[in-house]
Amino acid sequence: MASTEKLLDGFKRFQTQYFGDDSRLYASMKDGQPAKTLMVACCDSRVDPAILTDCDPGDLFIVRNVANLVPPCEVGGDYHGTSAALEFAVNNLEVENIIIMGHASCGGIKALWETNDEDSAQSQFIHPWVSIAKSAKTWVQETLSEATPEVQIKACEQRAILESLANLMTFSCIRQRVEQGALSLHGWYFDISAGELLCYNPQTGAFELVTS
Repeated sequence: MASTEKLLDGFKRFQTQYFGDDSRLYASMKDGQPAKTLMVACCDSRVDPAILTDCDPGDLFIVRNVANLVPPCEVGGDYHGTSAALEFAVNNLEVENIIIMGHASCGGIKALWETNDEDSAQSQFIHPWVSIAKSAKTWVQETLSEATPEVQIKACEQRAILESLANLMTFSCIRQRVEQGALSLHGWYFDISAGELLCYNPQTGAFELVTS
């Protein structure tokens, strides 16, 4: 069974760094968080937004879910954790950037890609959730039907980011701030095997490599 000792040791180092001799950072945030960037990232343990961007506590407001998806705005009796976080980040924190951080080898997108409607009955939660990006899968099947499976699933991972960006605009609070020029939306893709980051360029319609 996996031990939690490593985690506890890590907390002790964190405690020493931020609550030891120099506690100014957390002292400055005792009455609220200053984050001006919201990042929607995957639950995948290999894709920690704060580690990937070398951020300090307070820099990012982070939402993590399976396959870094944003659902369309819906009002109903269900639970809307991601939507609630979006609303809080925009209306309360007044974030100036929202980043959808996708990644290679995403298990959620793999589940979407490999599961058909008949198989979906086997999944109580995962398939209904990843079906948010079903139009991304359809786009790839129609546009890249002759491509290799590796190319197709990577394209699906990236296309799902664009679907989430589009879904962000279905939230009136987000759409209004974007139209006012107070909020910018971004699509990022982390290539785990290459250790590279690609950012979506709406001018070219492509994910482009961020060079050092």
